[in-house]
Amino acid sequence: MLKMTANLALAGAIFALAVGAALAAPTQPESTAPAAQDSVNGKRPRVTIYPRRQHPGPNAVRQCRSWLVTEYRVSGPVITPQMRCWWQ
Repeated sequence: MLKMTANLALAGAIFALAVGAALAAPTQPESTAPAAQDSVNGKRPRVTIYPRRQHPGPNAVRQCRSWLVTEYRVSGPVITPQMRCWWQ
């Protein structure tokens, strides 16, 4: 029990030193890149989303294109099917 208490006290002291060193570390200068300043200030890039046509119409036909792609995975290369479809 005494050994466990000593280990916990040692771990707490190491943690306190690490936190103190992190707080004493110098911060980044204010002249960083504009993108970094935006992320720090909480500004998000504006993305415009255009709505798609909801109903393709009564005579619409769905067109699809399919192909095979080699994907490199940890177990080795794997051939996977890919498909892209649209209404015309």
